[in-house]
Amino acid sequence: MERSQTSQGNRMSTVLGRRLGGELTKHRLAAGLTQGQAAKVISASTGKIARMESGWVPMRDPDIRILCELYEVNDPAAVGGLLELARVDRERRKAKGWWNDFPDLGDMREYVTLENAATTIRTWQLSFVPGLLQTPDYVRALAFGNSSREHADGGQRVVDTRLARQQRLTGRAPLFLWAVIHEAALRHLVGGGDVMREQLKSLVTASQQQNVKVQVLTFAAGEHAGMGGTFNIISFAEPGAMDVVYTETAMGQLWVEGGDGAAQHDRLFQRLVASALSPADSETFINALHKEM
Repeated sequence: MERSQTSQGNRMSTVLGRRLGGELTKHRLAAGLTQGQAAKVISASTGKIARMESGWVPMRDPDIRILCELYEVNDPAAVGGLLELARVDRERRKAKGWWNDFPDLGDMREYVTLENAATTIRTWQLSFVPGLLQTPDYVRALAFGNSSREHADGGQRVVDTRLARQQRLTGRAPLFLWAVIHEAALRHLVGGGDVMREQLKSLVTASQQQNVKVQVLTFAAGEHAGMGGTFNIISFAEPGAMDVVYTETAMGQLWVEGGDGAAQHDRLFQRLVASALSPADSETFINALHKEM
């Protein structure tokens, strides 16, 4: 299931909400029922059913049980799975963290919420160092280069947001980050030579953490599987939790939630890993590039 729009005003269509809504929609259609018929049994409007099926509103357990009965979903495991999806979705919607202090996160709010709950993120980057590994000066340079807005605070708000995200790599139960980075991203002089030298040095230091793996896909690799674009694969600890793939485009964001789409990205990432230098050789390569600049 793919979505390019995840927020409207203060409302949010969440990844888990969309997955749950999609499952209920599938069962409703299999039963040959309309949204109006579903709305009637839970004493709601047709519009509310539409919002539930699109993931815009959290779902109550009683409503899910009633709808499952209407749709003749009688398997306790299937019903239990839907209830668990709803529970986790409600918890994540209510979750409070550092991101609540950054209302200007906008469309990135759902991503950082998922990043905070994740156990593993695998990322493929063509043009820049992954956000979780960026230095403050690199972040600031990107903020000015990628935005038409003037930053009255010198980009510090953007830096503070990125540094807050990076706390997931340290402390208790740190996130495992596996990054495959194209050589072009390491040679591009974001912020100038001094900024890039410090960024490369920081990248090597980060790659020496047990929960961080960095591989470089060099120009010498030639054509490769990732030339079509970049992506992040977000994985969670909950039993049966689906992987979520996140991609940024010039026009917004795209999400691929579980199923064949996520599986295809997993296979694509493994092909990139196979084409890239090993972690040890990548460290050697980055150190050499640092001396070259």
